[in-house]
Amino acid sequence: MANNTFGIDLGTNNIKIYSHNEDSVMVEKNMIAIEGKSTLFAYGNSAFDMYEKAPANIHISYPLCNGVIADIKNMETLVRYFVTDLMKGSIRPADYIIAVPTDVTEVEKRAFYDLIKDANVKAKKIMVVEKAVADGLGMDIDVKNSQGVLVVNVGYDTTEISILSLGGIVLSRLIKVGGLKFDDAIKNAIRREFSLIVGGKTAENVKISLKELEEEGRGAVVYGRDIVTGLPVEREIPTKLVDESLEEHFYTIIDNVKVILERTPPELAADIYKHGIYLTGGASQVNHLAEKLAKGTGLRVNVSENPVESVVLGLSKIIKEDNYKTVAYAIEGMSK
Repeated sequence: MANNTFGIDLGTNNIKIYSHNEDSVMVEKNMIAIEGKSTLFAYGNSAFDMYEKAPANIHISYPLCNGVIADIKNMETLVRYFVTDLMKGSIRPADYIIAVPTDVTEVEKRAFYDLIKDANVKAKKIMVVEKAVADGLGMDIDVKNSQGVLVVNVGYDTTEISILSLGGIVLSRLIKVGGLKFDDAIKNAIRREFSLIVGGKTAENVKISLKELEEEGRGAVVYGRDIVTGLPVEREIPTKLVDESLEEHFYTIIDNVKVILERTPPELAADIYKHGIYLTGGASQVNHLAEKLAKGTGLRVNVSENPVESVVLGLSKIIKEDNYKTVAYAIEGMSK
């Protein structure tokens, strides 16, 4: 059997793994549940189901924080289990390509490499790809030509704003605004206006269903704990309140896109004006974000058809098409 290759996109909220042999993408929650000090209780989607509901002896966490690895031991465990699942229970030697954020330190980048090396997944060759370049490929942009491309990836913890040209990154900026901040804003607005405490999952569900609710002219029904009485209650939250709570974070993203555009060389700026902004990432689907971005910058916004998987689909292209293999590189001093 030919040597398999895996493309891995470690997101704070979701881990996406492409398997070349199966030609398929696995998307699971990037979460781990540990019982006691060290016993693995659950991982992936099953750990997420227990989130905010587990007893004190079961600790559930995201091993990634703000796009970088915060808990390397648990992240290694997760990668090993997911790869074992994809290989149907027995790990065989394979090559790995991993997407890394651009605007992080060399030490943080190296941590992604070390993660695969130390996860006991029999890695033969480990290559690294800039996340924004993989994003561009996943959205069917030819990143190797000389036209400037502006990619805005709104993730769970961070938003990465990048200008691509000739297979590389000209400018990049990572800001700590994403889906989690959106959820927190919704929670705070509900608490302030209705004296009601709701969980993170409830806020996330409201955020996801916002567009549908607005179209139907309905409010969002939520369940939580009343601050005054301490009892569980049901409330209907108007969508206008949710929209207003998110605006501040939308404007933070827009302001940072403008900062990048101000620093862009004029020839690349001309290309971006022609082609517009490419918007992707799981949290980019939030209602009104694309239209606010278009209005705030005066540019057309191209929304990704598959925002959650755009990076991993780009990795699959790099694995399958020889033309793009050059955008992957080994970290210096570590190539085998």
